[in-house]
Amino acid sequence: MTKILVDGVEVDVPGEFTLLQACEEAGAEVPRFCYHERLSIAGNCRMCLVEVKGGPPKPQASCAMSVKDLRPGPNGAPPEVFTKSPMVKKAREGVMEFLLVNHPLDCPICDQGGECDLQDQALAFGGDSSRFHENKRAVEDKYIGVLVKTEMNRCIHCTRCVRFTAEVAGTGDMGAIGRGEDMEITTYLESAMTSELQGNVADLCPVGALLPKPQSFRARPWEYQKTETIDVMDALGSAIRIDSRGREVIRILPRVNDAVNEEWISDKTRQIVDGLRTQRLDRPYVRESGRLRPASWQEAFELIAAKRKASAPGRTGAIVGDLAAVEEIFALKLLMQQLGSPNFDCRQDGAKLDPKLGRGSYIFNSTIAGIDQADALLIVGSNPRKESPVLNARIRKRWLKGDCKISLVGEKADLTYDYDYLGAGPDSLLRFIQEGKPVGKLLVIVGQGAIARPDGDAILALAAQAAQRLGGVSEGWKGFSILHTAASRVGALDLGFTPAQGGLDAAHMAKAGAMGLLFLLGADEIAIAPGAFVVYVGSHGDRGAHRADVILPGAAYTEKSGLYVNTEGRVQLASRVVFPPGEAREDWAILRALSAVVGHALPFDSLAQLRKKLVEAHPHFARIDQIEAGNPADVGKVASQSAIAMKDPFVNAISDYYLTNPIARASAVMAECSALAQGRQAQAAE
Repeated sequence: MTKILVDGVEVDVPGEFTLLQACEEAGAEVPRFCYHERLSIAGNCRMCLVEVKGGPPKPQASCAMSVKDLRPGPNGAPPEVFTKSPMVKKAREGVMEFLLVNHPLDCPICDQGGECDLQDQALAFGGDSSRFHENKRAVEDKYIGVLVKTEMNRCIHCTRCVRFTAEVAGTGDMGAIGRGEDMEITTYLESAMTSELQGNVADLCPVGALLPKPQSFRARPWEYQKTETIDVMDALGSAIRIDSRGREVIRILPRVNDAVNEEWISDKTRQIVDGLRTQRLDRPYVRESGRLRPASWQEAFELIAAKRKASAPGRTGAIVGDLAAVEEIFALKLLMQQLGSPNFDCRQDGAKLDPKLGRGSYIFNSTIAGIDQADALLIVGSNPRKESPVLNARIRKRWLKGDCKISLVGEKADLTYDYDYLGAGPDSLLRFIQEGKPVGKLLVIVGQGAIARPDGDAILALAAQAAQRLGGVSEGWKGFSILHTAASRVGALDLGFTPAQGGLDAAHMAKAGAMGLLFLLGADEIAIAPGAFVVYVGSHGDRGAHRADVILPGAAYTEKSGLYVNTEGRVQLASRVVFPPGEAREDWAILRALSAVVGHALPFDSLAQLRKKLVEAHPHFARIDQIEAGNPADVGKVASQSAIAMKDPFVNAISDYYLTNPIARASAVMAECSALAQGRQAQAAE
């Protein structure tokens, strides 16, 4: 640690700290435009100037100078830095004056207004007038995709967007052309950006040059009701803030959570906003003469009750979808148990995960932050870039540090980092186990594409054996990790929402004639064959609603308070942002009302009572934002299973990243992104 005086305040900081970081430790505010904690240092905006005592007689860029580069004072006194001296004040005013030479005066029509770093810092650190009266330069706006709108007259060349796409996203989509006054930020030949994280450049932009295109001119920042919650578009559980106005969600932004998503979110998380209000189910429907017609809640419930009496418990079942919260899954399980049915399942994709093998057999045991400590990675049957783009950026971050070998078994793909391609199927995994050498800390990431197949249990066993033999399980390290794609999956497995003794799994319940009465709780990724009477509880008119005989309109994730468990087993609380539309109700309330009609009333009348019952049965759900770690012995249980696998190559679980759930499929923005991505794939195949 090094002692340093900042404006007379003494602080101890590591020698590797920049002066800017040291000043922040001392409580001094230093303005900046180009500097960002998670990007490399550019040092090109010059706004963070400070005065160093004993240094050159000119201001120093605090972001580009380390504490260890400072000279001590006389007689070994600590180095001194000043952030409020007359030299610094004059220098910052001069820099701001230069930045505003070409910046247009269009704050009244700029969407960044009210959240603009340039506005704030011009007021706090700028002067009251300018000495420049030349004509301002004009820059043509660039097309860089459907998610980010450009107003390049406002660009101040901080290069945050360039560094983000090169370092974090790994696609290098953006760059600079021209020099000096003619320099412009753009994509190559003004093509659309290819990253699944491209929307983050709008957050990084300190001015109004890059803005989220779908939210153009929708509202001003001070009009929003801001709600902190978590994302359910994948199983990562990114921390987000949802801004609403009235009963409408307007935009979704990331929150800082270093343990999960740092401060990034995926494009699907950010821009499914229009999907929350289109193709919504806002009233009950019943099928009559092959067509769905609006009905009352009482009529729908009575029809279900009549069908329940005509169906034996063994021919009644339930399937949970990918976006369901823990509370409604728990309520549905209680209802199935009271009806005497053993047929319930949360694995609509057929994944061979079994909670009987222990929690360590189905969570991301290393934790997301644990990726930073891995010495080597083995990815099995997964494409993290599509299945969890933010987690993929974390893998890239570890790869950039060096000394981390990454290997892949499965489909070849551009993951934004280099890897050794071992092969496409289980035989390649077996060969890796036999020929591989142990490393310090091996992280084995198993994707749903590897285990959602008939021999998924054998693949899981092989992956566990690889972890055991090659350094994936050791003292203080649990490297056997399952990467989930469904936000509801881990929570449902924690609840044991898998077939009871003698029960059928989702694939068998979906077959013709298997069920007389089948409940779908937001299950839209599975095709139900003719024969069963289907009751669909969900928010959107997707595949499940099209197949349903009775539709009970539920709430989307922004319209209810609910618990979710992310892929690493972290319990998270999602907050209600707005209310459901029309006659739609929260899913747990629908199930409670339905249970009374069918003669098996559930033992709660409010969400608080439901959560109390839930915590009594499963105490770890009370520990919000904590991880209930899996037992390392669970990996041994998985590894001891039969490992006779087919030779078929692995197929990744997600083929179209932008259209993976009902909300995304209802979004016109996501449809446009999907069309662009498919066009790029077609061009690459030619």
